[in-house]
Amino acid sequence: MSWLVLLIATPLLTAAGYFSGLPWLLPLLEVLPAYPLMVGDLKRDKPCAALGKMMLWALLLAATVETMTVISPQAGESSVFHGTSYRDEMLSWIRTGSGKESIPARFLPEHALHLGAFVALSILSGSLLSLLLGAVLMNYMSFYVGSLLGIARDSHVILLAGWPPWAIARVAAFVTLGVLLAGPMLKRFGRVPFRWEGKRPWLLAAAAGIVLDVFLKTLLAPRWSELLRAALYPLSPGL
Repeated sequence: MSWLVLLIATPLLTAAGYFSGLPWLLPLLEVLPAYPLMVGDLKRDKPCAALGKMMLWALLLAATVETMTVISPQAGESSVFHGTSYRDEMLSWIRTGSGKESIPARFLPEHALHLGAFVALSILSGSLLSLLLGAVLMNYMSFYVGSLLGIARDSHVILLAGWPPWAIARVAAFVTLGVLLAGPMLKRFGRVPFRWEGKRPWLLAAAAGIVLDVFLKTLLAPRWSELLRAALYPLSPGL
């Protein structure tokens, strides 16, 4: 039943937030069904179920925001925090092949900032605030991918490559950390039976995802813009 609630509520609330025109409301609505379900699984000592639900949640956010962007990109420009500027930055990278995305010295500090903030918020808030941060990051990435779909000459390429493998690895690592690091704070309030024993594989998996993110982005990003450029129609100056 909880899986069904997540499947139905996440797209509906995401769509409502997307068309609200309020950047602060969209992530709040997105977290509304997910966080209680995660806490409920952790309270029942079912961390794997919590992880599965949160992975599904991230997938639903991406799919819904991308769909809404194709339908109404103008609505997303007012409701997706950092959406327009990130889209424009990435489209410039696709056109020219140069930009932060292809330069480790430029993207690594931003990645480190996001990771540090996510870990700190997870530990301090039982992952409530880190899920809000994660929703914000997911939204503007998904808005960008949806924007590509809206101008694509070959949508199949965008569907397969719009989310590059390094971004997928990063999302999986953050979701794993969010579920794991919620435990200590929630245990302090007597809500979950958290223990560190047996959690080493979780930490190793998250670390592997973070390392894979950096490695794949460094290796593939310089060529990835060419792949995406070939799949797009000529871009108008306004985009």
